[in-house]
Amino acid sequence: MKKSAIIFVSICFIVITISCKKDGQCRTPIAKGTIQEQGYTTYMYGTHVLKDNKGQTTYALKSETINLDNYIGKYVEIQGKKTNPGLGGPDLIDVTEVR
Repeated sequence: MKKSAIIFVSICFIVITISCKKDGQCRTPIAKGTIQEQGYTTYMYGTHVLKDNKGQTTYALKSETINLDNYIGKYVEIQGKKTNPGLGGPDLIDVTEVR
């Protein structure tokens, strides 16, 4: 039993290590979906939205380093910092990487 636990923890560490950049940032995507222009909203933050396969908005998006317009209409995996502005809308992701 103890040996199994050690093996499990070791495998988890290896997976996490492989999925992280050298600077320590993990590469595991925060979310997947299709990027769309945001348009008019009641919550007024973000520049784009991420929609799921049913067309529902899952996150508001913004980025100061990536031109999200280049990904409009494309299914992507995104990484970044997720926050909840608490203004009645979806969580906001400050996107740092798009794949």
